[in-house]
Amino acid sequence: MKITKRLPGLPVERALGILSGRWKAVLLFALLDGPQRTCDLEKRIAGLSQKVLIEQLRALEEHGVVRRQPVASDAQGIEYLLTPLGESLKPILQALMAWGVHHANEVDEAHRLLPCEVVVRDRVA
Repeated sequence: MKITKRLPGLPVERALGILSGRWKAVLLFALLDGPQRTCDLEKRIAGLSQKVLIEQLRALEEHGVVRRQPVASDAQGIEYLLTPLGESLKPILQALMAWGVHHANEVDEAHRLLPCEVVVRDRVA
């Protein structure tokens, strides 16, 4: 695996470097539902352009948390899924969401919070 952007040496900076970006955590949250095609992710995540989607997926793939695989029923199809390393981010994402709520409550901004469903639509089977 080739990493084009060197990550910082400090572990906390390294983790933040992998997760930072407007859409990476949202993409990881969506991929917790299982493998998905690019077009499905594009439909599910409000406000995410195809160009940025591809860039963010490639960055996550570079860092070993997302993997591309061919779709068995479609020779042209590709879907993205979390690797075991990516799956290990689930409790971290849940903790970040909980901390975000805690922070908003502490600074009297709970009224500004949005439910995840506003940005990530339910997956269509």
